[in-house]
Amino acid sequence: MKDDKHLTEEVFDGNEITGLQGQFKTWFLDYASYVILERAVPAIEDGLKPVQRRILHAMKEMDDGRFNKVANIIGQSMQYHPHGDASIGDALVNLGQKDLLIETQGNWGDVRTGDDAAAARYIEARLSKFALEVAFNAKTTEWQLSYDGRKNEPITLPMKFPLLLAQGADGIAVGLSTKILPHNFIELIEASIKYLRGKKFELFPDFQTGGMIDVTDYNQGKRGGKVKVRSHIEELDKKTLLIKSVPYGVTTEQMIESIVKANDQGKIKIRKVTDNTAADVEIQVDLAPGISPDITIDALYKFTSCETSISPNACVIVDQKPQFLSVQELLKISADNTKELLKRELEIKLAELNEKWHYTSLEKIFFEEKIYKELEKKHENWDKVIAAIDKAFVPFKKQLKRDISREDILKLTEKPVRRIYRLDIDELNAQIKGLEADIKQVKHDLNNLTDFAVAYFENLLKKFGKGRERRTEIRQFEVIEARNVIIANTKLYADRSGGFVGTGLKKEEFLFECSELDDIIVITRRGIMKVIKVSDKTFVGKDILHVAVFQKNDERTTYNMIYVDGKTGISYAKRFNVTGVTRDKVYDLTKGDDKSKVHYLTVNPNGETEVVKITLSPNSSARIKELEFYFEELAIKGRSSMGNQVTKYPIKSVKFKEAGRATLSGRKLWFDDKFGRLSAEEKGQYLGMFEPDDRILVIYTDGYYEITDQEMTQKLDAEKVLLIERFDPEKVITAVYVDKKLLQFNVKRFKIETSTLKNKFLFIKEGEGNYVECAATTAEPVLLVQSGKGSQIRSAKFKLAKMTDVMGWKAVGAKLTDYNKSVVMEWVEHEKPTSQQELF
Repeated sequence: MKDDKHLTEEVFDGNEITGLQGQFKTWFLDYASYVILERAVPAIEDGLKPVQRRILHAMKEMDDGRFNKVANIIGQSMQYHPHGDASIGDALVNLGQKDLLIETQGNWGDVRTGDDAAAARYIEARLSKFALEVAFNAKTTEWQLSYDGRKNEPITLPMKFPLLLAQGADGIAVGLSTKILPHNFIELIEASIKYLRGKKFELFPDFQTGGMIDVTDYNQGKRGGKVKVRSHIEELDKKTLLIKSVPYGVTTEQMIESIVKANDQGKIKIRKVTDNTAADVEIQVDLAPGISPDITIDALYKFTSCETSISPNACVIVDQKPQFLSVQELLKISADNTKELLKRELEIKLAELNEKWHYTSLEKIFFEEKIYKELEKKHENWDKVIAAIDKAFVPFKKQLKRDISREDILKLTEKPVRRIYRLDIDELNAQIKGLEADIKQVKHDLNNLTDFAVAYFENLLKKFGKGRERRTEIRQFEVIEARNVIIANTKLYADRSGGFVGTGLKKEEFLFECSELDDIIVITRRGIMKVIKVSDKTFVGKDILHVAVFQKNDERTTYNMIYVDGKTGISYAKRFNVTGVTRDKVYDLTKGDDKSKVHYLTVNPNGETEVVKITLSPNSSARIKELEFYFEELAIKGRSSMGNQVTKYPIKSVKFKEAGRATLSGRKLWFDDKFGRLSAEEKGQYLGMFEPDDRILVIYTDGYYEITDQEMTQKLDAEKVLLIERFDPEKVITAVYVDKKLLQFNVKRFKIETSTLKNKFLFIKEGEGNYVECAATTAEPVLLVQSGKGSQIRSAKFKLAKMTDVMGWKAVGAKLTDYNKSVVMEWVEHEKPTSQQELF
């Protein structure tokens, strides 16, 4: 008996595996190769996994134009697929749900809700017309024996379409996986045409479930890339949200579970969630009282399955090996493969036409030259008859394209011999002429193969493109910070004398509600400042003066402070901001002595100042024991600054006397029209300098106006925003809108009379298709109106302030001009009209 060393070292003995290590090496490799090649990863030639290919081949064998029971299709497929009926049934349902190659009948389930298909005996299927056109051609198919050697099955189907990119693919093998996202049918055909024409093209995923997709990091579908997918969420009213789609790979049931979980964890606040999905997805989310719908929408994207991230990984089988490619490379390979298949089909067709032309020409000569009479002569034997006919063709062989074979003559002798009429010869001539025209066309197509392939794709688009428009909207998503949208539902407490802050100090002073993601800033009487995470209990220092949620990079919140330096006894005043700090680091806001103490501290969100009354110690040698101090005289400096000297005498108390003015200028605001957000970071349209109480006017193209505040978390419908600016209640709004019922442009001028914030009010005539063409708040608006085309363009300028009186915001307005799609309007500066313009 061999020892263990010999057992592991000896791997092969002829064809027999004798070592355990050798068995693991070869068996595992065989198994991995089998799973990769035969089960999980699609082939590049037709974009199909073996089970899918065998199902389609079985359905082609059964195809008679009628629907077949899925149970029967599974049975037929089992002749080719060496696995159980469950795997075939699942693959068949998956193909049917993609609505491309297979027409379905019955309950096939729903990828949006996760509902399963009915049992195989209850549902039916047949190949679609599209599948019959692009996936099958026995003459160009390469065949192999099935697993039991009884039948032939295709190695790959002759697929003349980028099916892999249209359907997508998902598979997990041994040590390998593939994830190819589905793409749009029409865009794939258009990209194929562009590639064949030598033009550049781009491809991005498109999902049956709709929704939105951010393809910024798609990386052409290669490893390392990713896409973000979102649901469409609509605000029905201030208390209700409607989720109108689900992200790819997420079901309505999974989404509802994720929303309930986020609510249970305190990340969002809702009253209830209801699934109203029928023909279209609709999940209704009822909000808790006082909860902002804009913040909740962002929170749904951040904390639930309303937004998911998908990492594509385009792996396919090329020459019996897995390869990682981009979607552009897959499209190019597919287009080249289609072109090659079309070439082979044309070559086969040309050979068949030539063969038919050859035989028809033989037949014509056979009858026209009366060669058939050789059959009536008394030859010694049949071979002599064949030889005589062959000899009779000798004078005409130059008219033919190839030699005459014995088979050709035998085929001619099988035709019934009767009296030949001129009409018979004319019919043969017509057939030959038609064949020659067909041969000429096929040769032309072969010589212009690119044009032929382009025409083929254009025909596919014409026949099958209707109703296959893009469903998933491509847009860039803004980055949502969790701390900005998480609901503040964690109660924070403080033991001021003991110096503790935390959520677990429920017997101490309640401070405020915050979220578990917030940072907390704390300042003590000693002048120590720390920024800490929300926790159960944290020691920050005794005699706590100030506790608040810390906002990083906040350059407006200003701290006004008076403190005494413990070493010298001199008191100083300072104003400072706290923008960026290191969490849990101790910062000393005084000169650093342990006996230093803060006399006075206020926190001002917009740099407000105050006047304070300072009372000195009665034992001090100061002549004047009371004085006033004005913080507005101090400049705002860094938190480590010493400050300005207030007094060298001991201070008994510092008390607030009166509020001062804000020393900070208003903040600059922009409207980021990409995401529909207000911004202080110079993104988008500049709105101006805003004071804290300023409001914003928004006018939408659908005829609504809204007065809103400067809250950065609110989201405006950027696609509908026509005008946005600082709200001035004294300004007159001039608007021109379309009345589709009367087919005219109306003009109206009005002032805002409502005061409710964040409520939309319809200020144009209600009616289907009505919309605002333009709006302005200038005192003397002049509108340029152009209509017509080419040399027939007519333009006019209207001084609308003189044409129309100011009316109520609900008024219909007055007619300006007739409605016409070619009319173009724009605001202009008042100027004298040219010879082609009229000024009204």
